[in-house]
Amino acid sequence: MTGPVTRPNGQLYHPRTLSGLPDVTALRKLRDAGVAALMYGPPGTGKTSVVEAAFGDLVTVQGDGDTTVADIVGEYTQTPDGKFVFVHGPLVRAMREGRTLFIDDATLIPPTVLAVVYPAMDGRRQIMIKANGGEVIDAAPGFYVVAGHNPGVHGAVLSDALASRFSVQIQVSTDYDLATQLKIDTRAVSVARNLSTRQAGGEIRWAPQLRELLAFQKIADVLGTAAAAGNLIGTAPEEDRDIVATAVKIAFGKTVAPLALGARI
Repeated sequence: MTGPVTRPNGQLYHPRTLSGLPDVTALRKLRDAGVAALMYGPPGTGKTSVVEAAFGDLVTVQGDGDTTVADIVGEYTQTPDGKFVFVHGPLVRAMREGRTLFIDDATLIPPTVLAVVYPAMDGRRQIMIKANGGEVIDAAPGFYVVAGHNPGVHGAVLSDALASRFSVQIQVSTDYDLATQLKIDTRAVSVARNLSTRQAGGEIRWAPQLRELLAFQKIADVLGTAAAAGNLIGTAPEEDRDIVATAVKIAFGKTVAPLALGARI
């Protein structure tokens, strides 16, 4: 797999190298070998994109601090005639159908909740649903778990129990060369590279990722480059905004204010 891969939303994903292989190929090989993968990196770097490109049979759980066991395994739901039936959740569907379960933002889910997935991932490949009378679910061949983790995001906790379940942990960073190939304004890419270097040095906490650069180009095409540059500044956390504004000024050759409403027309 070397050419672009179409994601479910119709967008093209351009594979990157992973241990000498196209990333989508490497992830599929890991699935065949039963090696669970954890993709980690800042928001907007393309973790979800590569997972969607690699696995066409994806079942997704969007994790957050309010995610419950019921959101993962299922719960009782009242039917129109007043009866209660148990509706199985995404984990059960993926296990029964031998599909890939993607737990996005897995480290935002409370560890006690996420633990419901662990028996399905180890040698047992089985879970028991206590809420449904102790129902036992066995994983069909092909069942696989991949997860996303955003280090540094408030509330994200990579517990030892979670880390030990994912034998391979893959860092995902923004490919700025790809941003250039996608014909994003080279000045915006230069700003992102500059800030990424300063972020790596601990000078700032935030740097534009591919998501922000794609948004920059869309805004520039609609409202103009100045508006896109101003939005880039406004997107930055307040504590980093002055440094971002300086980087934008250097790259674009003029002072740009954060995108804002002006006087009444």
